[in-house]
Amino acid sequence: MASQGHSHPALTADVVLFASGPDDLEVLLIQRDAPPFQDAWAFPGGFVDIGESLEEAARRELAEETSIRGVPLDQLGAFGDPERDPRGHVVTVAFLGLIPSEVIHPPEAGSDAAQAQWWSVDNLPRLAFDHARILTCALQQLRQELAWSLEEAGLLLDTFTLAELRAAGEMVARVLREQVSGS
Repeated sequence: MASQGHSHPALTADVVLFASGPDDLEVLLIQRDAPPFQDAWAFPGGFVDIGESLEEAARRELAEETSIRGVPLDQLGAFGDPERDPRGHVVTVAFLGLIPSEVIHPPEAGSDAAQAQWWSVDNLPRLAFDHARILTCALQQLRQELAWSLEEAGLLLDTFTLAELRAAGEMVARVLREQVSGS
């Protein structure tokens, strides 16, 4: 039910998808094909359609902009600084995913993405909107998830070996330390 006579923020969904390998942690980014931030790099994402759930929107945008489908996603959080988008007050709900690097396929840019590619978290381009802040939150969340006890981490052992989980945790911790010391 729409609320008549009231102005409301717009709503988007973004996907922070990491790929973890033995020596690197990568994140999937798209190069924007339209303003604002045309030619800048951002997470795959876009506006939520009427009648669409947040997760459906995140999955749709990920597929439209990168051709990647079927990855597990968890809601990371909402980001709603009124100044985060020059078009107006836009709230985004970010989703977090982690896959082993050996199962990733090269993304194919589509929709409003000029390019789509995996970037090492050690060598990122300047990010559009407030995506650097969202990335920091995603890395912190990933670190917490990877710090589970061995029994809890057993749920991830279907996809990752214990050595891969440990390596991913060490990479995330290193990146967070570098971000703090570089600030």
